[in-house]
Amino acid sequence: MTVTNVPGEVIIWETGHCYLGEILVARASNGVCAVLPGGSREELVAELARRFPEAELEHANDSRADWFADVMSYLIDSRKPLSVQLDLRGTEFQCRVWRTLQEIPSGCSASYGEIARRMGMPTASRAVAGACAANPLAVVVPCHRVLRGDGGLSGYRWGIQRKQAVLSHEQGLSER
Repeated sequence: MTVTNVPGEVIIWETGHCYLGEILVARASNGVCAVLPGGSREELVAELARRFPEAELEHANDSRADWFADVMSYLIDSRKPLSVQLDLRGTEFQCRVWRTLQEIPSGCSASYGEIARRMGMPTASRAVAGACAANPLAVVVPCHRVLRGDGGLSGYRWGIQRKQAVLSHEQGLSER
């Protein structure tokens, strides 16, 4: 299990814009710890502060920072490998789910049940859904690629419309 809140930890953040709207990317000493889509910069910074209440949040003021540029490039084309390290923070089970999700290729999908079976826990589909809902790394940990057993869209932490937008974007990439 990775600790979410470390008193005095410095987390550097930057915002940008993509097809999902405003995006905040945050980095701690161990890697990118949050990728948050939202409505406004202020809302995103407030969400980051709620997620890391004991951290010192610092604005990077540099949209060219390697870690930020790498994530933004991945948002444009998720077929390219992400080179920045991710700082997964959650329970052991959540982190295991998130690592499993990273094995789903861009343009593909899996059901919650399939993910549970891949993990050797065939009855854990609801727990997998819970881990997806707790994912703080939108798109780079692709919980948007997880669908209901019947192939339909289900909940997405950042809204069903954003989930559909990411899936449509990735489908368009795979058709090129």
